[in-house]
Amino acid sequence: MARPTAATAKPPAVWPPAAAPLLYRALRAPVRAMLARCFGLVVEGVEQLPERGPYIVAANHHNYLDGVVLGVTVPHSISFLVMPRVWRATPLHPLFHRHIGSIAVDVDRPDPAALRRALETLGTGGVVGIFPEGPWSVRGQLEPGLPGVGLLALRSGAPVVPAAIRGTYEALVGRRCYVPRLHPLTVRFGPARRFTRAGVASAREARQDVTERIMADIAGLLG
Repeated sequence: MARPTAATAKPPAVWPPAAAPLLYRALRAPVRAMLARCFGLVVEGVEQLPERGPYIVAANHHNYLDGVVLGVTVPHSISFLVMPRVWRATPLHPLFHRHIGSIAVDVDRPDPAALRRALETLGTGGVVGIFPEGPWSVRGQLEPGLPGVGLLALRSGAPVVPAAIRGTYEALVGRRCYVPRLHPLTVRFGPARRFTRAGVASAREARQDVTERIMADIAGLLG
């Protein structure tokens, strides 16, 4: 069984402006202020985040607001793994994602290029954001995780911070043109953990085991 171990989780350092892409830096403060003022954004457990990278943030996923919430509440810039339909949502989206440091990933088949970019980001002390469910949950419930998060955690050795996001589903369900209704938003971070393959016979079983443990951490935060 792949065993988690607690990773150091100290209060995060002050946002390092030079570490984030220019567009990321420009948007972060005003967007956070807007979410706090209009949506009553509440952040819990920020002290669980490691003081510096590398680390992985793994969260539940309802819609595009999840990435926005994480992007403005984690003190370090996040390179999000983004599936094709989000990367190409409009003609401007590919340019936008490239300028905020996103990583395009195909969730329907193995994507070695995306894995390599994510590992390179972590290898240079960066932070990678992943939504293990893959496609958005259309029921407002936590869905089973895809094994990519387990693969990334094991290959990189980086600690994984689970995050539970509430309110984004209610803010956008049934809305046209992706304009959210005003609804309270909350994000809660859990303890960072490192995972190893110790005691697991096959790489596939190890990936699945780690994925299930990460999803259990997220479920515990939602519960």
